[in-house]
Amino acid sequence: MRPTTVSPRTVPGPTNPSPAHPSRVRVIHPGGDDGKPGGPVVYWMLREQRLADNWALLHAAGLAAASASPLAVAFALFPKPFLLSARRRQLGFLLRGLRLLSADAAARRLPFFLLTGMRFLTRRPLSPENDIGPSGLRNARNCYCFFYVSLTGGPTEIPALLRRLGASTLVADFSPLRPVKEALDAVVDDLRRDAPGVTVHQVDAHNVVPVWAASGKLEYSAKTFRSKISKVMDEYLVEFPELPAVAPWDREQPEDVNWEELINRVCSEADNVKEIDWCEPGEEAAMEALLGSKDGFLTKRIKSYETDRNDPTKARALSGLSPYLHFGHISAQRCALEAKKHRHLSPKSVDAFLEELVVRRELADNFCYYQPQYDSLSGAWDWARKTLMDHATDKREHIYTREQLENAKTHDPLWNASQLEMVHHGKMHGFMRMYWAKKILEWTSGPEEALSVAIYLNDKYEIDGRDPSGYVGCMWSICGLHDQGWKERPVFGKIRYMNYAGCKRKFDVDAYISYVKRLSAQSKKRTAEESPNSVVKHLKSDH
Repeated sequence: MRPTTVSPRTVPGPTNPSPAHPSRVRVIHPGGDDGKPGGPVVYWMLREQRLADNWALLHAAGLAAASASPLAVAFALFPKPFLLSARRRQLGFLLRGLRLLSADAAARRLPFFLLTGMRFLTRRPLSPENDIGPSGLRNARNCYCFFYVSLTGGPTEIPALLRRLGASTLVADFSPLRPVKEALDAVVDDLRRDAPGVTVHQVDAHNVVPVWAASGKLEYSAKTFRSKISKVMDEYLVEFPELPAVAPWDREQPEDVNWEELINRVCSEADNVKEIDWCEPGEEAAMEALLGSKDGFLTKRIKSYETDRNDPTKARALSGLSPYLHFGHISAQRCALEAKKHRHLSPKSVDAFLEELVVRRELADNFCYYQPQYDSLSGAWDWARKTLMDHATDKREHIYTREQLENAKTHDPLWNASQLEMVHHGKMHGFMRMYWAKKILEWTSGPEEALSVAIYLNDKYEIDGRDPSGYVGCMWSICGLHDQGWKERPVFGKIRYMNYAGCKRKFDVDAYISYVKRLSAQSKKRTAEESPNSVVKHLKSDH
């Protein structure tokens, strides 16, 4: 399947109806003349779990408005293993965020279909009295917020929903990860076979510059990528328009979701990695983290970012936005727009933040998009793979099993602290993650095992695990990705080396270890105080 870039003449109507930049959108399947005229446009939400500042939703609404069609949003708890292999920590955050999103969708008269496989729901029509407000979909009447639930299914549920609704178009989120690509391929194959008239578009609403527009190839380093991004930044870094008004929803009667039961069941069946409590999900919480009057990153903490972001003892210097960016509760483009508005507060800090937010984060998408083996030694550059294999049999002073590493049972108190920070806090400081991964290379039997263990632990415990930035972080540390060759040494070969003495020169190691001990003690105390119904009680407190 070779997607093509949308141009104005390929979209319905005399002019391009989409508010999104044409090259942000790709036609995955053009549909046909047997499509349902006036049928709903369905936005398949996955990576961008928000209603505001969402180019995919804006594109879908634009298509619906141009054809006088209604609009719906669908979210499916698949593809495996992208979602359902997530642990309680990630699933709880995701589902509680969707609970808030569903309420927002209902307030906007925007139907929201949740595909999960559990059938314990009740139907509830929306009250038609209220208007929609400034974000669009005004004066809708006889509309419903629809939650269709089904956890035993998979990619077939999206095409089944489209056929039931008589949909004309499916708009899908973009992700460079294999499970998401495979799920989209399965959906498109199903539609080509049984509903060939349905058009399928994909929108990159995650990156400021769409991944396929930023570069047409796998980039070697941030240096080569940065220049390409800079040339087109002004073209894409624009303010978001309002959501276009669309026709009222007039399809299936809605069903309501029993969120407490759903979250309790999903979390109870997932691996029991404790949920975090320092970061609340949802769009409102994300904007508070960015611009809040009490502790917003840009409003209160930006000035120390440039000088302190690489000091693990100064965690408040970091933005704290990565969970929201990972789950799509906030747009990176919104973060960048607001950062530019606040540049006068600390130009160097804002520039450093934009480097991480745009260049480094979108370079990770570039790697995972153009390198299918993004989580394997096979995905490393030839020089890195060769040097690692040349030294794969070098004698290691220490060898630890995955279980020992997971339980922080090594001889190194600094490494143990970094692992415990991730386990108990759900987020390891970025500088420590480099040291952490490089020591895994040093303490396992070979580079393949090291990469596998690092990715396993990262995906299991990091609240923003299973993300291109996480895979690239492990690949940078262990396989020299986006880096250069350094002085050759045992085990590492020409991969950049880090050690305990270097950390001691850079920051107060003892202070960091003490900080993590406090975090761990607080986490263990909360766990001991939790009751068997703590998941449900936690969710009730959200409202």
